[in-house]
Amino acid sequence: MGAVLSKDPCGFTEEDYQPLIKLTNQTVPCDKTLFWSKSRELAHQYTKVQQEMFTLEDTLLGYMADGLKWCGDAGSSELNYQSCPDWRGDCANNTMSVFWDTVSKWFAENACGVVQVLLNGSFSNAFNKNSTFGRVEIYNLLPDKVSTLQTWVMHNIEDVHSASQWNLNFISTMSMSPAYSFGIPADP
Repeated sequence: MGAVLSKDPCGFTEEDYQPLIKLTNQTVPCDKTLFWSKSRELAHQYTKVQQEMFTLEDTLLGYMADGLKWCGDAGSSELNYQSCPDWRGDCANNTMSVFWDTVSKWFAENACGVVQVLLNGSFSNAFNKNSTFGRVEIYNLLPDKVSTLQTWVMHNIEDVHSASQWNLNFISTMSMSPAYSFGIPADP
């Protein structure tokens, strides 16, 4: 956590977390990566049952930071757990936003083979370009490593949108790369 100590909580960069990423040096086996957007609980329930699948939070880096709130303080050599900037609202380069964007980028860059993404079809905008998946992870999947992006659109029984209605920005964004094969299972 030396990257965080004695540092302005709104002045973080990706480079601040590179030593931690290099130290953990974890790899997820090919065909075992699961991304999620607006479907956290279901994704984690799935990886508990299918223990060979991994979300970011199932890796060492994600597991250590999941649910924690922390930041630095330019005037102190200790971690601040009490009054940190909101991780999405107060400042763009805050401790936690930069951490999650950095490890999300690392997770995506290391994904290989058939990669899964679980989206919440209960929202009219199942693919949100402003989510971590939409801003960071999807753009850091490497076409020479990822053969297929398997997309699962899950629905809430109370508020169903068919896969044909979900936000087509997802397909148009990804269709720019001919290196990927896409699969969208039929609605159950």
